[in-house]
Amino acid sequence: MPQGINLTLLIGESVPRPVSSIFTEALQKIEVTHSDEGRSGFQITFQAGRAGRDDLQDDQLVENPLLSVFNRVIMTVSVGATAQVLIDGMITNHQFIPASEPGLSTLIVTGEDVSVMMDLEEVSVEHVAQSETNIVRSIVGKYARYGLTAKVVNPPFQDQPTANERTPSQQGTDLEYLQSIAQRYGYVFYVTPGPSSGKSTAYWGPPPRQPQSQKALIVNMGSLSNVESIQFEYNALAANQVKGQVQDRKTNQITPINQSTGTRSNLAQRSALQSQAHLRTLQFRETARLQAQADAFAKAMIDRSTDRVVTATGELDTVRYGGLLRSQEVVGLAGVGYSYDGLYYVKNVTHTLSSGQYKQRFTLTREGLGTTTQRVSV
Repeated sequence: MPQGINLTLLIGESVPRPVSSIFTEALQKIEVTHSDEGRSGFQITFQAGRAGRDDLQDDQLVENPLLSVFNRVIMTVSVGATAQVLIDGMITNHQFIPASEPGLSTLIVTGEDVSVMMDLEEVSVEHVAQSETNIVRSIVGKYARYGLTAKVVNPPFQDQPTANERTPSQQGTDLEYLQSIAQRYGYVFYVTPGPSSGKSTAYWGPPPRQPQSQKALIVNMGSLSNVESIQFEYNALAANQVKGQVQDRKTNQITPINQSTGTRSNLAQRSALQSQAHLRTLQFRETARLQAQADAFAKAMIDRSTDRVVTATGELDTVRYGGLLRSQEVVGLAGVGYSYDGLYYVKNVTHTLSSGQYKQRFTLTREGLGTTTQRVSV
């Protein structure tokens, strides 16, 4: 690891423990991805292969029971005096690549965060007289043994139908269902490791877009620069408005749906919804909804469409940055120019650790051009 950065690797069947020198000496590379879509994951690359008397039948790592599938892996990274849980997940895949020379084979261990345990069993369940937020808390509570706690944000419209009106029905895995009901409101569902080892937070709510105290990404500013590369894309076809009609299930009246604004707080000075001359128009096709519910769903369609009007992808050096860029939060960017400087939502971050270096690749998004702030945290 680079100077000033320390990695702690714990693996175990139920309670992960620090690994022995057999693992640390064979470790070549670690890659961890955090994302607000789907499961986060990790990949550990070891140098393997039979090289000594102890390896006559099989390589010690290949046969080591610690690397059995569905064993738990926890990685903690310390940058200076600050420690952060990088991943807490389960091993789901092995890839062994033999080499012709002794001791130069490769063993790649892949895994996903603990939410993978929520995606193993399809069920048919009725959630009688339950709101979406109560359903989320109930489902997440089933996985408390993995250290999961729920953080739930109430949607703009709480739908809690009585047993006589309708019954929310789940057909699929718990993870699939939580993600599907999140999408109705333009919400996300993901699991973040920490804040302490063995604990994780299951978040169900809108993408968190409140400015945080993350260190800014700096480009083309001499010794202050910490971004090694970055590029931007503006997609004029991303933002949508929504039109249509809905028949209210209580009043039976048909009313129009005409929405051109979402619920997201703006990170850009010129949102595509207000600044573009043309917007794509989507039809609202759901029926048997309450008027307020239909309006909330239409705004969610708009929110999802504006999430990737502007996309920035890049890479930074962790030592120069001086910390870990946190996904699912807001970060400032400076040094590019007025159009692309300012605040962004960090959609995903991939951490790559190998001998002598620690890189972070990132994807940032927002709804338009222009900065809303003249200062960012450095």
